[in-house]
Amino acid sequence: MATRTVRRITQVLLAPALALGATVGLASAPAHAAVWNSCEQWGNTSLNGYTLYNNIWGSGAGSQCVWANSGTNWGVWADHPNTGGIKSYPNAKKVINKPIASLGSLSSSYNVTVPSSGAYNTSYDIWDTDYDYEIMLWVNHHGAVGPLGSPQGTVTLGGHTWNVYKGSNGHNEVFSFLRTSDSTSGTVNILPILKWIKDTKGWMGNETIGDVQFGYEITSSSGGLDFRTNNLTVSGG
Repeated sequence: MATRTVRRITQVLLAPALALGATVGLASAPAHAAVWNSCEQWGNTSLNGYTLYNNIWGSGAGSQCVWANSGTNWGVWADHPNTGGIKSYPNAKKVINKPIASLGSLSSSYNVTVPSSGAYNTSYDIWDTDYDYEIMLWVNHHGAVGPLGSPQGTVTLGGHTWNVYKGSNGHNEVFSFLRTSDSTSGTVNILPILKWIKDTKGWMGNETIGDVQFGYEITSSSGGLDFRTNNLTVSGG
């Protein structure tokens, strides 16, 4: 899990250079009538206020291609070997850049189609601007995957019931919320979760929320699997 944070911070610094030439594998994007696609390791684009990243960051990764009809309708084809360790986190990102106490609302709706095999989680990844705190909201997961840290009990927040985990990867604190049952569509009210971490638990202060990311943290997808974001919206401020 520690590597995950290093790669995301490193990605911010190195992606523009790497995206010029880095490719992974020989796969080509699936046949979608997409306005954009990329099989580059750090392939990225901006559409409709969202930034899309292919984001193949883990060691031992296979091939992966991302496609998009818009910033809110996109998908990934991935063929990663059946080995341990996270290979990628293809995602769409919405920039918020507001302190928690200044947010009047922050919510998101999702509708996804995910495979019945492989090892992955479908999750929000929410960061403060200093990358000191990472809040993960797992809406579904499959296979041999699990959160970082120790269990902190169960809580109902933002319209869902979550099993909560708290830990550190040596670079930042990680708060993981795993939905108690898998979901492929719904709405998450994110702000009450942030306020619970800040006010009820006192695990962080009035941090400025930088990014709300949503995507697929893929450990294995041997043979090639499709992950589709049929619709995603992040709103608030």
